[in-house]
Amino acid sequence: MAGSAHGHTPAAWTGVTISFIGFCVAGVFMVAANPLGFWAGVAVILLGGVVGLAMKAAGLGMPKESEEYIQALAKASGAQASS
Repeated sequence: MAGSAHGHTPAAWTGVTISFIGFCVAGVFMVAANPLGFWAGVAVILLGGVVGLAMKAAGLGMPKESEEYIQALAKASGAQASS
């Protein structure tokens, strides 16, 4: 797993950061017994997901791997395992 860049993209970082802020807001307002603030925090959490997906669609996420690349990777890992 050390060789992969799973999630290390601007889209992932931005989406997770916004969602984390929303989680913190929702948590504070839940403890404060303020339902409106809690639901506002939940809305920010959902906004983080939407922003992350929009940024991925704009090309700031990880590109999908082609079938040829996956087959070449499997072939290379099989060659390493046999040697």
